[in-house]
Amino acid sequence: MKFKKIVAPIIITLLLLIYLATYLWGWSHIMVSSWLKAIGLIIPISLMGVSIYVLLERIKEIRSGEEDDLSKY
Repeated sequence: MKFKKIVAPIIITLLLLIYLATYLWGWSHIMVSSWLKAIGLIIPISLMGVSIYVLLERIKEIRSGEEDDLSKY
């Protein structure tokens, strides 16, 4: 039963990662200065890492039975 609740966050994260990977691919092929290209590549890579971290945290919450985040506040 918990697997059904895990599917949606995984799908959303995968869609976000595909979008950011497409952005990275496009950004790596345009001609701009190297420091601007570095910034343009660091930001989406960071967002990809954060989204994976949030997904893992959400899976831990679902497995522990803590499904309602608002109950903490």
